[in-house]
Amino acid sequence: MTLSPSWKDRFGPYLLSLFILGLFLLMWEGATRPPRFDGKGKTEEQLTTMEFNGDVVKDAAGHYVWNPDKVKGIPGPMKVFEKARTELGEAFVKKGTNDHGIGLLVWYTIKRFMSGFLAGSVVAILLGVLIGLSKPLFIAFNPFIQVLKPISPLAWMPLLLYSVKDPFWTAILVVFMASLWPTVANTAFGVNSIRKDYLHVAALLEMSYLRRLFTVVLPAAAPAIIAGLRISFGSALVAVVPAEMLLGELGAGYLTWIEWNNLDISGVIFAILVVGFVGYALDYAFGRLAALFTYTEV
Repeated sequence: MTLSPSWKDRFGPYLLSLFILGLFLLMWEGATRPPRFDGKGKTEEQLTTMEFNGDVVKDAAGHYVWNPDKVKGIPGPMKVFEKARTELGEAFVKKGTNDHGIGLLVWYTIKRFMSGFLAGSVVAILLGVLIGLSKPLFIAFNPFIQVLKPISPLAWMPLLLYSVKDPFWTAILVVFMASLWPTVANTAFGVNSIRKDYLHVAALLEMSYLRRLFTVVLPAAAPAIIAGLRISFGSALVAVVPAEMLLGELGAGYLTWIEWNNLDISGVIFAILVVGFVGYALDYAFGRLAALFTYTEV
């Protein structure tokens, strides 16, 4: 007889997450709340001048307080929430050539990301299989892979932009480069580490090259390939946003840069949160998909 988990085991971690979130928001609000305005020692003329300049305003009781629109520093969570409500209310609105809603910008980022990631993954798996099936090729290519793998994808951007002379394709190629080397390395290692018994049985059965590839090699190397794809997925997610920022291509990264240029820190924080939620959703979806092809060898 197995005991069903208690409500603490089932919901405890989620309640703890909510508690941590609430505590963080309270600390954030307390740390960013502007100090009370102290008008003692100031003449009426000075107060009037400050009000005229917009530094202070009068509240409902007629007392002077700091103008919340001119308070410097990191905005509190309520200001970010108001910014988010405004942006989400116009998520799919186009106001101009470069003024698109957050929903459209996120869609542009996802399309750019998926195009580069899928292309990079296909090339990486094919190249990794070819290298992994040949011991001499594996030894010959391994130094090049180890040198190219740690290079930041953004380091390729000036060369790519100079070559293709198109920011749109440059951003996709940056994602492509971010997706390439981790998957190449893992695929080559996984294929090279396949049990020789599997290949001997395939040879005895006189399987064709393609049949051996799809029924023996790829299934046996699947755990290593999936692990490489997960690394490439995270690397590509990290690369796409700064690529959009630096190239000025419409997307979630572009929104972050525009809000900074407008000195709208609430907008910057909102854009950062959007990037985080989109990345989490994409990673979760990829994890569920990868679980269908992952197994443990016994």
